[in-house]
Amino acid sequence: MEKKVSTRFKSLLEDIKSVKIQGAENVAKAGIKAFLLDPKKSSAKKILATRPTEPLMQNAIKILLKSKTPETAAKKFLDDLKKSHEITVKKGAMLIKNDMNIYTHCHSSTVIDILKYAKKKRKKDFVVYTSEVEPLLQGRTTANDLAKAKIKVFIAPDLAAEESISKCDLFLFGADAFTKNIVANKIGTSTLNRMAKNHRVPTYSCGVSGKFTNKVKIEKRPSWEVWDRRDDKIKVLNPAFDKTNMKDVTGIVSEFGILTPRQFVKKAKEKLKK
Repeated sequence: MEKKVSTRFKSLLEDIKSVKIQGAENVAKAGIKAFLLDPKKSSAKKILATRPTEPLMQNAIKILLKSKTPETAAKKFLDDLKKSHEITVKKGAMLIKNDMNIYTHCHSSTVIDILKYAKKKRKKDFVVYTSEVEPLLQGRTTANDLAKAKIKVFIAPDLAAEESISKCDLFLFGADAFTKNIVANKIGTSTLNRMAKNHRVPTYSCGVSGKFTNKVKIEKRPSWEVWDRRDDKIKVLNPAFDKTNMKDVTGIVSEFGILTPRQFVKKAKEKLKK
């Protein structure tokens, strides 16, 4: 039995680390599941090491470590997360109007659910543009998810992003982490946000306030994901995330509603202290 638990624990960690499990909320849920299999400080350390740019998972594991009844704490955390996610989705869908062209980036479960809700519940007709998102091509996963929901999607190479954004009315992107000054999200988000501003396209980061943290570490992914080349003269760089300045974002969509970055940070800080 112990060996079986150990195998499941290691498998979950590998799925998180390899990005088989995508999206900050899904990563947090997987981290909680792994911790409950082996609720010890040493296990928590291993879980947190899999994805350093994921404060939602970090905040969850910290809560479970402090609790005398981790399973009860996990249920409360997941219930609160579900409620916050549902409110965020409904608020975000309010931004979407008929005949809009919407740009999104990478694979955000929050943004995907916002678009699905806008299509199914609010009966909005719109088109989504995205890019492939090298090197792991998460944009294709997004395109497939939206196509299954009968949402029309245009997908293009990463370097064609500006051509796509110039046709759009709105840029919605997720968040792996919020701090007082930045949104950490998939590499390219900061550049895309500047492109959107140049074309006067409003930009909104979408995510629950549980992703707020005081400091965030930007994860560096293995070089072989980009190019499995062994040459002393070639250095392969693979930063997984970048930082978008809060001042450059039109607004933040969360369970607090659609707020300015400053309003969101104030509320997120207050919630974090509770």
